[in-house]
Amino acid sequence: MKKLIIIANIFLFIKGDAQQVQPIFTNNPFPKTITVSGSAEMEIVPDEIFVNITLREYQKRGEDKKDIETIKANFLESCKTAGIPDSVISIFSFTGYSNYFSFKKRKKDPNLMTAITYQVKFKDSKTMDALVEQLDDEATQNFQIITTSHSKIMEFRKQLKIKAVQAAKDKGVYLTDAVGEKLGEAITIKEPNENVIVRPANNLYGSNAFQEVVVTGYSMQRKNGNAYEIEKEIDFKKLKLRFEVDVVFALK
Repeated sequence: MKKLIIIANIFLFIKGDAQQVQPIFTNNPFPKTITVSGSAEMEIVPDEIFVNITLREYQKRGEDKKDIETIKANFLESCKTAGIPDSVISIFSFTGYSNYFSFKKRKKDPNLMTAITYQVKFKDSKTMDALVEQLDDEATQNFQIITTSHSKIMEFRKQLKIKAVQAAKDKGVYLTDAVGEKLGEAITIKEPNENVIVRPANNLYGSNAFQEVVVTGYSMQRKNGNAYEIEKEIDFKKLKLRFEVDVVFALK
């Protein structure tokens, strides 16, 4: 009986060990592949220019203080004159106007100067020029381009992705022909990151102390100490869009 038990244990051990080392074979439907990259790029003139405009109360010698409500009303009227709709104008921030600390301080010091920053979305530089001509130079403390974009940016991205994949396929065809192979079906396509190069912020109005500033192509120079004269007009620097894809193709 003891011999039978020993023999049985050895048999089970051998059988179990055989199951562990048994190789597993899988069928690879694509034994030969090629990985190629494709790219596409384009440049577009932005039609969405986001600008922050800071307006501040001021008081000239011998005159009453120009209060923020009057400055706001004049600014919105200037936007209307320049053909800028209310839908593209928003309040970006307040300074010394809405927060509790400044409110308390203003009650103690009525002469405290307050400020407001608007964000305006322009469609082109001509509209910007039209508004600049209407601005109160004493109240305008800053005119800053935050970023630029295009209203059809998503459509342009789609077009570039398609062209990048087509470029990858064309490359795959001539590379496989070079080694006597034929390009087969696409196995995987790695979608590119949607990174867009945007213009950095530039100051058009820095402060009332500057003499000249150039921003994205056109110059404005102080005239007679107060007014500003547009010397030349050149369009905004183009936005550069570029996408790259990696595609794995089977070889026939």
